[in-house]
Amino acid sequence: MLIVAAIAVRLLILPLASPTYLGSPFFPALTIAAVYAGWRWGLFATLLSTGLILLIRRQSGAPLDELQMAGLALFVGSAVAVTLVAATLRSAVLRLREMGEARGLAEADLARTQQRLQLAQDVGGVGLWDWDLTTGEGYWSDAVYRNLNVAPDAKPDMGLMFEAIHPDDRERVRAANRLALQGRMDPVEYRVQLPDGQARWLLSRGEVIADQAGKPVRAVGVNIDVTDRRLAEEAVRESEARFRALANSAPTLLWVSRVGGQREFVSAAYVVFAGGTYDEALNLDWRDRLHPEDLPRILKEQIAGETSRQPFALEGRYKRADGQWRWLRSYSQPRMDPSGEFAGFIGIAFDVTEAKQVERDLTRINDLLAERIEAALEERDEAQAQLVQSQKLEALGQLTGGVAHDFNNLLTVIIGALDIVQRHPEDAARTKRLTEAALAASRRGERLTQQLLAFSRRQPLRPEIACIDALLADSETLYRRAVGEAVDFELKLGAPGACARLDVAQLEAALVNLLVNARDAMAGGGAVTVETARVTLEEPRSGAAPGDYLSIAVRDTGVGMDADTVARVFEPFFTTKAVGKGTGLGLSQVYGFAHQTGGAVEIDSTPGAGSTVTMLLPFTSEPLKAAEDAAPSHAARPGMTVLLVEDDIEVGALVEAMLHELGHTVVRAETADAALEIARQRRDIALVLTDVIMPGGKTGVDLARALTSQRPGLPVVLSSGFTGEALADAEAAPWPLLRKPYATDDLAAAIANALDDATLVTTEG
Repeated sequence: MLIVAAIAVRLLILPLASPTYLGSPFFPALTIAAVYAGWRWGLFATLLSTGLILLIRRQSGAPLDELQMAGLALFVGSAVAVTLVAATLRSAVLRLREMGEARGLAEADLARTQQRLQLAQDVGGVGLWDWDLTTGEGYWSDAVYRNLNVAPDAKPDMGLMFEAIHPDDRERVRAANRLALQGRMDPVEYRVQLPDGQARWLLSRGEVIADQAGKPVRAVGVNIDVTDRRLAEEAVRESEARFRALANSAPTLLWVSRVGGQREFVSAAYVVFAGGTYDEALNLDWRDRLHPEDLPRILKEQIAGETSRQPFALEGRYKRADGQWRWLRSYSQPRMDPSGEFAGFIGIAFDVTEAKQVERDLTRINDLLAERIEAALEERDEAQAQLVQSQKLEALGQLTGGVAHDFNNLLTVIIGALDIVQRHPEDAARTKRLTEAALAASRRGERLTQQLLAFSRRQPLRPEIACIDALLADSETLYRRAVGEAVDFELKLGAPGACARLDVAQLEAALVNLLVNARDAMAGGGAVTVETARVTLEEPRSGAAPGDYLSIAVRDTGVGMDADTVARVFEPFFTTKAVGKGTGLGLSQVYGFAHQTGGAVEIDSTPGAGSTVTMLLPFTSEPLKAAEDAAPSHAARPGMTVLLVEDDIEVGALVEAMLHELGHTVVRAETADAALEIARQRRDIALVLTDVIMPGGKTGVDLARALTSQRPGLPVVLSSGFTGEALADAEAAPWPLLRKPYATDDLAAAIANALDDATLVTTEG
């Protein structure tokens, strides 16, 4: 715009044909344009003006002569020179402006830096000082005045500084100053005493500046408030001192280890256990102190624990400095440095030798107590069994009259029938009828004997599947005798075909106990009813779980019991009877039997209205064991020679007659020794039938073993009228056991079984 304006002024003043060129109006405009817009605009203006002049001259028809051309060249040269000078001026102006701006930024940065430095000094308690060692004059920053607790308008002075320093630290600072005058300045820490009596710790450090001759001329540096650090260090030292005092006063072994396992601290107890000096204990190799039996295990556990960098424990035997082996139980805990990195372990070990000894003693005592308790329990069980047996014998005594009555009736039938047969042997029909009656009476006597033996537990107890109604019906006579003639007895069987798994002898004993108790509760007579039924429990009752049960209820019309008595009737030895009238074990036996069977027992009683005791026995759907076929599975060979060993002459004669009836030849012996002698002399003995209990010191089992050792595979049949423990060996023996009394068919079946067993042994051999 300035160039265009200059050209316009020129045209207004002079005509186009004037030989004078743009002239003075142009160059000021060109200078201003080059200064503000740059040299490119100056050159552009020069070229534009020159082109415009040539164009005007050509259009005017007056071309330039040599003089005008020279003038034009001079104009162009002058314009270029003006442009270059203006551009240089512009660059200088720009540099000056940039320098001004940079200086302003630098001054602003310096101000900010000074502000931050001042802030850092104030926050960090850093004071700057500068001393001229030749003149003694100095400079203190504001922080120095604050650190020294000196008035800010005071002139820096060494004397003033020493007045502020704690008296106990002044000499140390003077020594540092003397070294500074010699050219060396060491850091020094000192206290400044405050008016309130507290002290502030300062750290002074700096540098000595020397001249060209090496003479110290200036000292500059800082003093820093390090009170917090010193307090922290004091706290750490105090904490460490407390830790050491605590560790050294403890009777346990304490230590702190580094990452590699090297100990860096051990307690006094540790040193005493290890022996020697502190340094020796610190570097002790514990592998030399471990018991050889514990060394492999401890090393393995220690390596695993240290590798895991988790808490771990060890226990083993270590040799103490005095040579004694001591049990140590140690616990190691990882420790971390301030940055959270693993720094080693801290550990503690307890001497547990006495505890281990106590543990061994307790184990030995426990074993001894267990043995004694077991012996005491055996004695208790034996005593309780004797008491139970005594209670049963008491019940049996109460049954004696009725049982004797039944046996007398049976003997009357047997004796009367045999007498008539003996008197009239020719009457075959009568003989057959009376013989059958005598046999039936004998079998009833056998069943009664078995019931009495089961009740007295003189035969082994075996849980079995039994139909309750059928079992009670077979024992009805026994139950009637238990209650006596003065009491009405009724058996109501309401669970036909219902079975339970139980010990029949225990059931018989429980029922007799209940019947005897019911009878004793009705001194003036009354009625007893035994009733069976099937019940289903929807929820637990009296200790019995939900399910199907067989109920056996014994109901009497006696005096009844109150609630306190009912609450105690199942306690062993508790009885309401007079002294000598009862053991107090009857109902406890009933309770034990019911619960051992998996059921329960309940009592419903009211004073004056009688009592009802109900046993709940779990119902089972298991089938009854099929009765063994009495017929022999192997037909006995007729005409065998049988060695009969029987010490009772009458029984021997009867059995001999049975054997003759079966077609066999019989050789008799009354003792085991006699039987052995006969067997050695006669090799035609094909079977041995021997009683179990015999005089002479040898049993039938001993005889069977001796004979079969001489003649392997010899058939043997054992026979006995005893029961219970007396037949333990016979029942465990591999030969058939024929129980007395028996009939001819029973004898034939036993002989057939013995021949079968002997044939099987011979075949397998």
